[in-house]
Formats: sequence, structure tokens, C-alpha cells
Amino acid sequence: MSEAQPRLRAALSLGVTTLLVLGLVASQWLLGDSAQQMQFDARLAPPSLNHWLGTDALGRELWARTLAGLALSFWVGCLAALLSTLIALSLAALATLSPRLDALVSLVIDTLLSVPHLILLMLIAFALGGGTQAVIIAVAITHWPRLARVLRAELLQLRQAPYVLISQALGKSRWFVLHAHLLPHLIPHCLVGALLLFPHAILHEAALTFLGFGLSPSQPAIGVLLAEAMRYLSGGYWWLGVFPGLALLMMVLSFERLSNHLRRAL
Repeated sequence: MSEAQPRLRAALSLGVTTLLVLGLVASQWLLGDSAQQMQFDARLAPPSLNHWLGTDALGRELWARTLAGLALSFWVGCLAALLSTLIALSLAALATLSPRLDALVSLVIDTLLSVPHLILLMLIAFALGGGTQAVIIAVAITHWPRLARVLRAELLQLRQAPYVLISQALGKSRWFVLHAHLLPHLIPHCLVGALLLFPHAILHEAALTFLGFGLSPSQPAIGVLLAEAMRYLSGGYWWLGVFPGLALLMMVLSFERLSNHLRRAL
């Protein structure tokens, strides 16, 4: 029973996350322009049968805008996590080629980890002019160091494996050993690392957008919805911030649990 429970929780987590992803992907075709349709006779309407999650200050349906915002955050998070993982893998592999490169990569990792994430995120996004691409690049640049440190440590350990030492003794080049023997063993670590980075990428994208350094206010991003909700919070329009915030929290927790189950399994 004790062995079945973790498997059941892992299967449940995978099922919930899969349904969430499929729903977000399908919503992009099903919603159309519903997230931008304005109903001036239904401005700031509370949740009801006619307006499931209420409407915003321009009469736009909050459920449609929340789904569109989650889909946008999902794709931004996917691209940022993938790019960050590629950077981490590339630099970790580079560090194994020579002691000087190892020292340089370690210095860059320690330097980036010493700077607060949010400050570095804002600086990079501001320097790149904001927008979707700037957010993806900023999140990717600031999130790779911890994964790179893990991958580097794993590579250094694998270099002492007997089959690697035999390959080196046979005169194989460092690039051959890296490509043929070392990098294939890092695929599970990269997969788990990307999944662990994904929730952080989503949260930091929302934070950047909320602070005005991220996505454009014309896009129905979760950060935009939360920033708009702050202006009407004192008026008692609680649904403007509660529902987008809960939706973001649900997506972050679902992916975080899935990544934790996968990490334990691997």
C-alpha cells in the first residue's frame, strides 16, 4: 500500500497536468477573440450565471481573459525553461573540456546566483525593451545557473566512470567522449530540470508583467490582469484579482508536483 500511494499520486498529478495543458492548448482555438470582446453594459459585473467569473472594467469576460492569460504564460514558460535548460547544458558541457573553462563557468554561475533574481530580471527586460521576447530571454538568462551547477557536478562524476576512462585511453577526443558517453546520461536530469524551471519561469513572467517590465498591457497576461485588479481592489471588485491569481497558482502547483514526482522516479 505504501508503494502504491506514491504511484497513485504521481499518476493523478500527471493526469491533472495533462488535462490542464490540453485545455490551454484547445482554448487558443475555442476562445477566438472572446478575451477582447467588450460589453459596456456589463462593466465590472460580479460572477453570475451570465458572467461566470465576472467582467473587468471594459466588460470583458474574466474567464476568457484568464484562460488566454494562462495559455500565454504556458508558452512563455515553456520557451524560457527550454532555453534556460539548453544554456545550462551547454555551459556545463563546456566546463568539462578544460580547467580554465571550468573555472570561468563556475565564476559566471556564482556571480549570477549572488544577484537577486527579480532585480536582474527587471534590468535585462528593461534593457531589451520589454515584450514577450525580452521576458523569455530575461527569464532564461537568470534561471540556468542552478541547473548548470547540478549538470556540471554530474558530468564531473561521470568522467570517472570506467567506460569513459577506457574511451579516453583508446585515444578518443574530448568531444567524442562528451557526445557519446556523457551527454546521453544527462537527458533525465535536463527533463527534470526543465520541469522544475517551468513554474519559476511562469511566476517570474507574471511578476515582471505586473511590475510593468514584461508583456504588453494589451495582452491578456496574468500579470496584466493582476495589475488591473489592483486599481479596483478598494472598490470591492475582488473577482478581478482572485480568479486569475488562483488560476496561476493552480498551474504552478500542478507542474511543481509533477516535477517532484518525476525527480523521485528518476
